[in-house]
Amino acid sequence: MDIITSLCKKYTDLSEEEIDIIKGMTFCLQPLANLEDADIFVDCPARDGDAIVVAEAKPQGVPSSYKKSVVGLLAKQENEPAVARTFRLGVATKQMKAVTQESTNVIQSVEPIKNKDRVIGVLIREKRVDDERDVGERIHFSQQGYEKFADALSRMVEEDGWLTEYIDEALIMVNYKGIVSFRNTLAKDLYKELGYVDDILGMPYENVVLHGSELNSSDKDSNYSAVEVSIGKHYLNVKQISLKKNDISFAVVIRDMTPIREKEKELILKSVAIKEMHHRVKNNLQTIASLLRLQVRRSGNEETKMVLGESMNRILSIATTHELLAQGGVDQVKIGEVIVNIKNNTVRYFASPHFNITISLEGDDFHVDSDIATSVALIINELLQNSLQYAFQEKETGTVRIIVTHGELYSQIEVIDNGSGFDVENVKQNRLGLSIVSTLVKDKLRGNFTIESSSEGTIVTFNFKNQIMNTRLA
Repeated sequence: MDIITSLCKKYTDLSEEEIDIIKGMTFCLQPLANLEDADIFVDCPARDGDAIVVAEAKPQGVPSSYKKSVVGLLAKQENEPAVARTFRLGVATKQMKAVTQESTNVIQSVEPIKNKDRVIGVLIREKRVDDERDVGERIHFSQQGYEKFADALSRMVEEDGWLTEYIDEALIMVNYKGIVSFRNTLAKDLYKELGYVDDILGMPYENVVLHGSELNSSDKDSNYSAVEVSIGKHYLNVKQISLKKNDISFAVVIRDMTPIREKEKELILKSVAIKEMHHRVKNNLQTIASLLRLQVRRSGNEETKMVLGESMNRILSIATTHELLAQGGVDQVKIGEVIVNIKNNTVRYFASPHFNITISLEGDDFHVDSDIATSVALIINELLQNSLQYAFQEKETGTVRIIVTHGELYSQIEVIDNGSGFDVENVKQNRLGLSIVSTLVKDKLRGNFTIESSSEGTIVTFNFKNQIMNTRLA
């Protein structure tokens, strides 16, 4: 007596006919495990309410989640809720956490195996939690390479037609006479949605082909070909593979790409909207800066001119950041680009003509969102502005180093000059620029701000969270 029959008779109430159905489904488990790089199992309902593992296949290309065989072991309901749910409700269960018999955390997807309306078993796919990367809810054959693709389809033709209902793609098989000799339910539904009144089963394939002359189905020298076509509102990826087995000439796998393409369109529209938003903000800020510039020219008071000039430069530093964001079309920008633009603007407005200043940018470069970018722009603007106005009053040359360090949770920026230094406590209380810096670091960037100064120069250090979560009401 084979192991499946023995286990089913010992632990389950399945009939001979139902046991044969389970046995017939196990031949394709190994190629399926290799195709999916996952552990594949068939469980049957035990009399005590748990499930008994009657068949298994471990992937050959990647490590299995199991060191030993689990055939013959009971799967407890509390450890595998996805299996228990599918047995109870008779519907598929997708992407649920489970604990293996060896106490490994995995992600399970479970499909019911039915005899008419009765669930007689389940097909289980398991992947390690730490190996899970963008795992789809169903099996995607068309994403696999030609070798795996052909092997799996060939086995379907030979003995395991049941598996065709478990893939998330429309599958058509065409015989040597050019007639559609098989189609799965998804193919039938897809053609109905495309407007075909009758079932395509038994029709000449040339009457239902979707790719026209773009894909040559009669090319006997090509084993594999693919094309994406647009039909009405649908975007379909059509792949054709030569089989030449059991009166089957070739198979066609059709994946509906419409949701993906619609998402791409949404992203493009969102990108355009973001560009326009940042562009308008930049223009408005530049208009305000222009008004301040006019006031500077009309004013006869030097102190007023200085205050207006500083305000104008702060506004331009924000406008420059929005200009960079508008160019990218996303709500992120490289921090290096922000700092370089602020450096150039600050030097242009505040460096004395006779003074030789060197400003260097060192360290890491990485993306930050618009909120962080505008805050960092203002802070760098204030610090450079302070250095250029006050640090080198008695010198003809000077250097300022801006050092960026990217951390896992917090990143840090240091602004170091070799100026004459100042009394930190006294200046912090009386200088607006440093007050702005302190407020921005604390309130906007959720970071810390320190100043060290001596006759050899000044070191200003501040850090910020790489991602700032804003709580907004829906």
